[in-house]
Amino acid sequence: MLLSVAVTFVGMSLYLWSSGPVHANYRMFGAGSRKLFDIGELLPNLLHGNPIALIQLGILLLVATPVARVAFLVVAFALERDRMYVAVSGLVLAILLYSLIFFR
Repeated sequence: MLLSVAVTFVGMSLYLWSSGPVHANYRMFGAGSRKLFDIGELLPNLLHGNPIALIQLGILLLVATPVARVAFLVVAFALERDRMYVAVSGLVLAILLYSLIFFR
């Protein structure tokens, strides 16, 4: 989680530094580029130094934290041979992965 916060903070700092003193227009909202919602487009934007892509990576790392925790629980319960907790943790992991893949 701390890595996520650090990456997001660096991206935010670079974004604020590169955009300069821009005044916000609260009458018009733009969702921004749809390219950064695709993980395949994230890496090329990171390599080009896009600060918004760095912020998006930090958010992706934050979302990956509970998924990694549940995956670790599945492995830990499997090593303990506790079938009921492996099944419950596996179901939770499947639901998390399903929601990440199919509900964008």
